Amino acid sequence: MNLAKPELSPLALRYQAFDMLATLVAVVDTQARVCFANTALEDMLGVSRRALQGASLLDYLSEAETLTQALADADKYRFSALRYDARLLRANQETTPVHVIVAPGEQADEVLIELLPQEQQARQDREDRMVSQAQANKELIRNLAHEIKNPLGGIRGAAQLLEMEIESRELTEYTQVIVREADRLQTLVDRLLAPHRRPHVVSDVNIHEVCERVRSLILAEFPRGLRVQRDYDTSLPEFRGDFEQLIQAVLNIAHNAALALSERIQQGDALITLRTRVARQTTVSKQRFRLALELHVIDNGPGVPENLKDRLFSPLVSGRDGGSGLGLNLAQTFVQQHQGLIECDSVPGLTDFKIVIPLP
Repeated sequence: MNLAKPELSPLALRYQAFDMLATLVAVVDTQARVCFANTALEDMLGVSRRALQGASLLDYLSEAETLTQALADADKYRFSALRYDARLLRANQETTPVHVIVAPGEQADEVLIELLPQEQQARQDREDRMVSQAQANKELIRNLAHEIKNPLGGIRGAAQLLEMEIESRELTEYTQVIVREADRLQTLVDRLLAPHRRPHVVSDVNIHEVCERVRSLILAEFPRGLRVQRDYDTSLPEFRGDFEQLIQAVLNIAHNAALALSERIQQGDALITLRTRVARQTTVSKQRFRLALELHVIDNGPGVPENLKDRLFSPLVSGRDGGSGLGLNLAQTFVQQHQGLIECDSVPGLTDFKIVIPLP
């Protein structure tokens, strides 16, 4: 059996050093046909190098006119380098914002394209969507809750009056069901309105006191099979905030994590990590802050289902049977009242909820 590696083309040999880069690199001709793509670009696009060979890079980039003009200018030696912003279209139809750098290649008919993913911009776009979604959810919840409350009170009152007129014990069981269900719905409505009714009580907050309170509550409910690990940066200063709201926000996240760890708790290797760090020069909701607190709630559970990732903080969205779908929505509301935001990165075996709160 011949296990020798296939020979590389002369062009691939000249540019194989680009495979060592994390930057996305393509070498194209003046018609935008791909002559070479490095490993990082293959991975980002989800397309093999062989499939990219000879394909038009214009099919994978927005702002095609800009690139077409740049290649035409390169063919006439009119520039040394050109930079612009575009979006990279991946095989799964997702787009990634990139900064494009166009420069002449080693040969006259070659052009070097360097693509730098704009992670910061992508993060900002995601934050904007989350803030807009939270505001829309807030208005929806308020309107919906008030629309439900009035007829709910009428239904409950009518059931009680009807029960007083009925002599049959069997029939009064039905009216009692109506009253109990009306009370259950009233409780749900009150929970929906709770974060918007309760005043914001501000005091000096030590985030590690919040973490320790949450840790005690979680271990009291899950005393066996679950370890809650501390990883604190003790240099973090106190800040002004609502102590009880922050406890509730972190507890909601940690409790969800513990419930997701049910199988690992049975195996005895469930782990939740509470990690605090200082972040510098952080942007939250289009505002730049010199310092910010980062609190990570990390678990080794199965991860967030793909179909829930984009709706994780929406109200009444739950990934488990019997869940109200309010815990993460309330947590996001409470953190936003501190000018902060909650983000989530999740893969099987590692889920990281990151709370970011600006520091003075």
